[in-house]
Amino acid sequence: MASRQEPAPHGVWAEHAAHRLAAAGYRRGGARAAVIALLDRQPCALTAVDIERDLRDDGRAVGRASVYRVLDELVSLGLVGRVEVGQGMARYEPARGEAHHHHHMVCERCGDVFPFEDEELERTIGRLAQRVAFDVAAHDIVLRGSCSGCRDQRAAAASAATT
Repeated sequence: MASRQEPAPHGVWAEHAAHRLAAAGYRRGGARAAVIALLDRQPCALTAVDIERDLRDDGRAVGRASVYRVLDELVSLGLVGRVEVGQGMARYEPARGEAHHHHHMVCERCGDVFPFEDEELERTIGRLAQRVAFDVAAHDIVLRGSCSGCRDQRAAAASAATT
């Protein structure tokens, strides 16, 4: 059954990201540090708008363009994964390695994203790779559908329409 792993202790990924950025020639900046610190505290993916809002709520005024620029830098260095959730929207989360690997379920009605892990799914991917002689370097699974709340709302609306 699906379970959830906790992220590494706060600061571990952020420190790694800061070192990688410095090695790649990026200067330390306030917006970059704020985005990295925020992402380091997240158990799952956020949109750029979520990041901008959360930073503003924390008293950090970081513009959306800066958030996108930092996210692009982090993605290009493999420090952040980009999760396409449909409707032209993407979410971003730290690439913490296999110890924190998970997949996502996306509600197509409300847009909520639910992380999940499934050992049987991972074994199945491994068996498939062996069967077709393909070396899988990485994989991302995004399941799309309806969360329980939206499913219940749709059922209630359908029931009300038939009465």
